Amino acid sequence: MSDTHTHSNTSGEQYSPEARDVIFTVPNGISVLRIISIPVIAVLVSKHEMVASLIIIALSAMSDGLDGVIARKFNQVSKLGQILDPIADRLLIFCSILALGIAHVIPLWVLIVVGMRDLLMGVLIVILAQHGYGPLPVHFVGKTGTALLMTAIVLLIFADIWRNPATLTLHLVALAICIWGIALYWLAGLIYAHQGLGLIRNDNRQ
Repeated sequence: MSDTHTHSNTSGEQYSPEARDVIFTVPNGISVLRIISIPVIAVLVSKHEMVASLIIIALSAMSDGLDGVIARKFNQVSKLGQILDPIADRLLIFCSILALGIAHVIPLWVLIVVGMRDLLMGVLIVILAQHGYGPLPVHFVGKTGTALLMTAIVLLIFADIWRNPATLTLHLVALAICIWGIALYWLAGLIYAHQGLGLIRNDNRQ
């Protein structure tokens, strides 16, 4: 959030707590490495190199937890980091789904629906930035939707390593998880849109 705003969300918590205007921090460096790894994962998945892609995804997941711990423990929470982290998550989900579509593991409509939601969030972020706001506080629905989508992506990749009745069943389970994840992903997007438009309306009244 910019220095000119001191708005809170409806629950009363600060909009962007304790974030500093710093760029060169260890957590930000880890987030950049995560973003750089995403095209590598996508290429591997699209070529059905599933074992290698799972290894990189696992390393990415561990680094995601690590940068949060470092940021909090060593007071390196930054405004840039609050932007990079969700960008990395969304890029990983979108690029992985794109790669799974190219590899004919999932249908094309999954990519379209997820892409439309991310486009909505991108437009919202741009509008909020024009009003001096940074990222909205993460909602638990968004966290749950992201977690389900990531779980589905990992299971879909794993199920593609072997072809037998067990992995076919796992593939169907992963698709079901993916559908639930998409539903929550969109619900979170609508919640964020409602919160963002509320902040803008409050600005216009002042």
